[in-house]
Amino acid sequence: MVDLKTQYKKIELEVDEAIKEVITTSNFINGRAVKEFASDLENYLSVKHVIPCGNGTDALQIALMALNLKPGDEILTSTFTFIATAEVIALLGLTPVFVDVDPDNFNISIDEIRKNITSKTKVIIPVHLYGQCANMEEITKIAKEKGLIIIEDTAQAIGSNYKFKDGSTKSAGTIGDIGTTSFFPSKNLGCYGDGGAIFTDNDELAEQMKMITNHGSRIKYNHEIVGVNSRLDSIQAAILKIKLPLLDSYCSSRRKSALLYSKLLADVSWIKTPLIEDYSEHVFHQYTLQIKNGKRDELKEFLDSKNISSMVYYPIPLHKQKVFKKDINNDDYPVSNLLESNVLSLPIHTELTEETINYIVKTIKQFK
Repeated sequence: MVDLKTQYKKIELEVDEAIKEVITTSNFINGRAVKEFASDLENYLSVKHVIPCGNGTDALQIALMALNLKPGDEILTSTFTFIATAEVIALLGLTPVFVDVDPDNFNISIDEIRKNITSKTKVIIPVHLYGQCANMEEITKIAKEKGLIIIEDTAQAIGSNYKFKDGSTKSAGTIGDIGTTSFFPSKNLGCYGDGGAIFTDNDELAEQMKMITNHGSRIKYNHEIVGVNSRLDSIQAAILKIKLPLLDSYCSSRRKSALLYSKLLADVSWIKTPLIEDYSEHVFHQYTLQIKNGKRDELKEFLDSKNISSMVYYPIPLHKQKVFKKDINNDDYPVSNLLESNVLSLPIHTELTEETINYIVKTIKQFK
């Protein structure tokens, strides 16, 4: 699904030298590389504060911890996503409220958000799934009307820009009150281990989240609040500092591959290719089809037999997970219930060639 080895070969000398420098200076924790990468990412995103942390799940947890929420407060989020988004909500004693998604762009449904707001709702966490932003203009409007906080989960969409109706643009993750991301190796901007970050323009929230990442401390051995230990180590930061200037080219390469896939698959009646919304750049963390003939699993097996990778993201929506499904009515999620049985993601990465795409599409067209 990704080719990290070939990608590394193109930046091998720079990466090796950066790692060597960290080892030589022995600044392994909160070293210069971490501070420099955070500053570079602030400039890239045009955001005041970037707080690096241990991983994308921690980023979400720290963002919620900074809001001083109370047990039982409700957090709205998509049911069609990875469990991390809901896991941290439950871990903090908050209540995840799952919201169905749009059938065309896979992101949280605006109409369903409105239906699920109650007097206990405090936060909306839109997940920018597969590399395309949720409809942030409408979500922001709802949040202002209802006095809600927005935490953007942009683990799959870093590098994407959102276009507002007035023509202005903002980077994914900088539109709501807080943005979070993951630097898991397979992400568009990935390190060679675990890593994550939190973004905000709010000075007070930034200070709170910095303390939380460091055991609730501003000054060593002085602990003002209960925090966690979640730090991006210097080696990973050094790698990310090298890869960040390449992120736009990485996203452009993925976009080019996606457009070729869609062009070549346009005449296959039983396949629905991804919709690209006018308001969002799509950075194609995943290229995800909908298989409309009811034979998704058979197609995946066929591709496996031809040594072509494919993946199902996600085979079990959150409302059906054992940990959450008690007292949840499956009938409330018709779109996600359909998507779990018909989505299939094809390989997409920065090293993908036209020849490989042509072979994959040719093989798909052989499937009966």
